[in-house]
Amino acid sequence: MTQRISIGFQASAPLALRVSDAELEKLNGALGKEGWHELAAEDGSVRLNLAHILWVRTENEEHRVGFGIASTG
Repeated sequence: MTQRISIGFQASAPLALRVSDAELEKLNGALGKEGWHELAAEDGSVRLNLAHILWVRTENEEHRVGFGIASTG
């Protein structure tokens, strides 16, 4: 299963990616450490400098069908 995540940095705009659950788990395990971390995303790999990551957000991807308004009468 893939997760949609956003990664926030000290000096640049957030980075939005789709990653596997395993890749997200590896990233979460690497946070707080120093050095570089390679993250395999759906569109390719990204090398991240762990010292510059401020936050990681996992987006809820519940599928919703329809936005209709019930009519009466």
